[in-house]
Amino acid sequence: MRQRVRTIVLDETGSTNREAMARAAAGESGPLWIMARRQTAGRGRSGRSWASEPGNLYATLLVRLACPPAAIAQLSLVAGVATYDAIAEAAAGRAPAGLRLKWPNDVLIGNAKCAGILAESIIGSDAATLAIGVGINLSWHPDNLGREATHLALHGVATTPDAMLEDLSRTMQERLAEWGNGVGFASLRQAWLERGGQLGEPCAVDTGTERIAGAFAGLDESGALLIKDGAGRQRIVTFGDVSLLPVDAEGKS
Repeated sequence: MRQRVRTIVLDETGSTNREAMARAAAGESGPLWIMARRQTAGRGRSGRSWASEPGNLYATLLVRLACPPAAIAQLSLVAGVATYDAIAEAAAGRAPAGLRLKWPNDVLIGNAKCAGILAESIIGSDAATLAIGVGINLSWHPDNLGREATHLALHGVATTPDAMLEDLSRTMQERLAEWGNGVGFASLRQAWLERGGQLGEPCAVDTGTERIAGAFAGLDESGALLIKDGAGRQRIVTFGDVSLLPVDAEGKS
């Protein structure tokens, strides 16, 4: 039976992930959701910052899990599936047209970002303390991301941060249970692929050391991104920023 997860709502904080980690350092092990009405120092992947004014969902799940270190990277994908499901629930059980996942931690509507995930961890000897941060654009979206963005209200989904967190808490608990500390990742991988892009979709990934352009070829058994590059080689990517390319741009760098 699903248990209700404790929730703390803050009027303002630097970032909910940072707040979660501070509470973990003070002895909190969760599970605990921390939601903020406003963030003053919101962070994304690779340390990016963004506007975090009231009206959208800014929340982090603090939880301690006995999962192997190699499985921790899968949590961004697990959280992505849960976030997709929560948005579909908020839309009366039907996902908005164009809702999809982008590896490793974005939720899009069409090509525009509507939600992002940031999973951080402290690995202990027998368990990992995890802060799984989720930001969902509900009533507005920032315009300084350097990429397309959107918000749910533009697509007919009217909800509040509190209601959205209720949906997300439920779907996150369900998907984490299914994942089972990595044992059940195969079914989560399949769920992610069903919500992700089409095989063969042109894309590019910047790994920080190189840019690989080609076609989306799925996920491997660990959750790494597979790309078929312009030379026809299958590349395995475990870290990087993915961008979607126009159809005629496949393989170009």
